[in-house]
Amino acid sequence: MSLIVQKYGGTSVGSPERIQEVAKRVKRWRDKGNNVVVVVSAMSGETNRLIELINATNPTGTAREKDVILSTGEQVTIGLLSLALESIDCSARSYTGSQANIRTDNAFSKARISGIDECKMCDDLEKGYVLVVAGFQGVDNEGNITTLGRGGSDTTAVALAVALKADECQIYTDVDGVYTTDPRVVSNASHIPKMGLEEMLEMASQGSKVLQIRAVEFAYKYNMPIRVLSSFDEGDDGKSTLVTREEDIMEEVLVRGVAFNRDEAQLTVEGVPDQPGVASNILGAISDANIEVDMIVQNVSNEGLTDFTFTVHRNDYDQAKKILCETGKTLGAKACRGDDKIAKISIVGGGMRSHAGVASKMFTALADEGINIRMISTSEIKVSVVVDEKYLELAVRTLHEAFELDTV
Repeated sequence: MSLIVQKYGGTSVGSPERIQEVAKRVKRWRDKGNNVVVVVSAMSGETNRLIELINATNPTGTAREKDVILSTGEQVTIGLLSLALESIDCSARSYTGSQANIRTDNAFSKARISGIDECKMCDDLEKGYVLVVAGFQGVDNEGNITTLGRGGSDTTAVALAVALKADECQIYTDVDGVYTTDPRVVSNASHIPKMGLEEMLEMASQGSKVLQIRAVEFAYKYNMPIRVLSSFDEGDDGKSTLVTREEDIMEEVLVRGVAFNRDEAQLTVEGVPDQPGVASNILGAISDANIEVDMIVQNVSNEGLTDFTFTVHRNDYDQAKKILCETGKTLGAKACRGDDKIAKISIVGGGMRSHAGVASKMFTALADEGINIRMISTSEIKVSVVVDEKYLELAVRTLHEAFELDTV
């Protein structure tokens, strides 16, 4: 008997009618002889409603109490889905994060899973129950309710799949898999039936919104296959994308897809001393403010001075710029400047390891369209560039065509 973990997002369980459809799908999988664990998000719009209630009451309140409130959205969904399963003669049992023994650290609103005690769940699976588990939440060592932050239900599903040694983790969403790029930007983007976990990790980290990066990190670390499917397909045999180990992929594609991120901002401090410790002073102050840095470029020294450029999330731009300018004054910098109208575009593919000239082809394609590159970052299977935001969609379409991704 196979064990399948399924996750359904907010739009998939957005109404009683949608919940009934999910219940029917789950029962079909159960009737095929599978053990099934279902992880659900709050109903579409419910988390935003709870945030509005918090803001109307005490927006500066403690993160602990906010997590208590935000965790209730999923609790409603697990109860409703369990009732829906019962109504079609499918035995079900709901679990909150604490009942499922999903242990986390105590970083409220962005907690990380530290372990799962699966014994109780295994007992109920042996009794024939479908388990319906609240995503996005857990409990710390003091018994406090914690939430996992954006995309936390995906992370819950993959972590449970690993703990329960599931055969596959299925992520049901409003799209039928992963595409070579966002079809809203490139209308002829191709559906990808199968791709490597490392490729998906790069795609997620570079801006692809289909899977949450923390969930992919879990899957990559523990070699857990993920299948992305649409909960709006009527049958169970529609298109999907299987994200699995690289050794299970028969052919490495040169470029698998084009990912992009609009939420970038660039900061530069000019004319700082080119000496040991300067980079540490600059980035240390940024890190102390809990601001994550993405790409970093340091120019060649000129007369003992250098320019230092890096990118941060656009939401952190104002705070990061203020910190950088203060640090720059301490270091005797000539100037401090920034730009929050940039975008990052990346090409990703496992075949880059064994093929030369991919970056050159990328740069040439962008140059032919008059798109200037401001920063470059590479890894074994990825090349990323920063360009002016106004060129984002043109650049994505250009690269998609240059690497013939419409024919994948």
